[in-house]
Amino acid sequence: MIAGSGVLVTETAAAAPATTLQELVPQPAQVQPRPDITFTLTTTAKIQLATEDARKPAELLASILRPSTGYPLPITNQVQGDGIVLTGGADPKTGPEGYQLDVTPKQVVIRANTPAGHFNAVQTLRQLLPAKTEAKTKQQGPWRVPGASILDHPRYHHRGAMLDVSRHFFTTDQVKRYIDQIAAFKINYFHLHLSDDQGWRLEIKSWPELTKIGGSTEVGGRTGKLFYTQAQYKDLVAYAADRGITTIPEFDMPGHTNAAQASYAELNCDGKKRPLYTGTEVGFSSLCIDEDITYRFVEDVIKEVAAITPGPYFHIGGDEALSTPDADYRKFMDRVLPLVKKYGKTTVGWHEFVKTTEDTGTIPQFWGTTTTDENVAAAARRGNKVLMSPANKIYLDMKYDKDTKLGLDWAGLVEVKDSYNWNPGAYLQGVAEQNVRGVEAPLWTETIRTSSDIEYMAFPRLPVAAELGWAQASTHNWERFAPRLGAQAPRWKVQGIGFYASPQVPWKK
Repeated sequence: MIAGSGVLVTETAAAAPATTLQELVPQPAQVQPRPDITFTLTTTAKIQLATEDARKPAELLASILRPSTGYPLPITNQVQGDGIVLTGGADPKTGPEGYQLDVTPKQVVIRANTPAGHFNAVQTLRQLLPAKTEAKTKQQGPWRVPGASILDHPRYHHRGAMLDVSRHFFTTDQVKRYIDQIAAFKINYFHLHLSDDQGWRLEIKSWPELTKIGGSTEVGGRTGKLFYTQAQYKDLVAYAADRGITTIPEFDMPGHTNAAQASYAELNCDGKKRPLYTGTEVGFSSLCIDEDITYRFVEDVIKEVAAITPGPYFHIGGDEALSTPDADYRKFMDRVLPLVKKYGKTTVGWHEFVKTTEDTGTIPQFWGTTTTDENVAAAARRGNKVLMSPANKIYLDMKYDKDTKLGLDWAGLVEVKDSYNWNPGAYLQGVAEQNVRGVEAPLWTETIRTSSDIEYMAFPRLPVAAELGWAQASTHNWERFAPRLGAQAPRWKVQGIGFYASPQVPWKK
């Protein structure tokens, strides 16, 4: 065994000195060390494309390696000489997102059958290089990669991270920083929570007051231009796509809508605008269910956002609609779910909505704190795939312990081991492995104001979520995982990530 990996290797490899092969997060499916081989990246190395499908992943790799190495690393269409080769023809076992990575003395050869596979391989390769590879300024080499053959593929297709920009607003640069951080762990979906009681964060051209009024404030009362133009949003979506990540926009409804109701009087049953809200309570707002203007508003939002979102998903929220009677909630969903389909998108929603539909193409996102939910289990029996986000396991805004200065504790205290010690494929009664679409780690921002706050709450639990989403179930073992997680510390320090140094983890110096 490789120490701490849970991956079977040869006896000779087990005697080899420790290398970055033992430090990979998420854990690859198969790792075969080649202790007699080392590849060294040199100033003459090229990133060589044997398939044009790999150009975007190659550009990402070059953007990571050029600043720290100082090497030109040109991207060429010739496979010749030393360097990093991206090609097709991967073993069918790798599937649509997996890859093979083979280290030889002269080349690192990456085989994948799709751009997604190449993006995932790039993230593995950067972890095989020294931690100072992550620096934004030129560092001293050598830039060595330990000999290995890796065949890898994910446990689940959907490995997500959510950022709430409604409770507190984050600039495009701050969001891009988080996108870069989640990409490093093979996260492939970025869920952007764009509306709530406290703020409406995306320009809707047919309803301009949404951002003029609803996008003017946040929790705590800070005011300003706290929203994204459609051009800025498209730039964020493209930035994520250039890192192999699909963006899922969320507009929460019929509750969590005070920012919209403060912007337009006609969205309220009494025809009066609501005051702007800068607190943190939930469940008090609701769109007016019986008015046609409500559905014209919802359709306009879906139509405009769908047109600028290349990905196939639209998240309708649907949670904590405590001010909407159950019959009205069903009436609302009966009209809204077809609108999402009308504009070519698949509905994702917090799991409450799934009680209103038998459409097995919709995706319920489970966020509860119990291990039973009959509506979700019934959806799974029908054939829906469930996205797992239990709040007491994987909500990144929960406090680590009672002394954590940031975060909330309504779902409990969630230390790093707590976030690891659950099985997405056997957690919720009636939702088996084959019923699970994947795992997503949400970060709500009632108490989160800065990038440093994001990083402290997301690291190290975001990589834990990535491990649960990617690594094969057979490798699930805290004692083996904790050292691999701890080995990320030098890399995060180079990147300037101020992580929570949990006493549960043996952090590498």
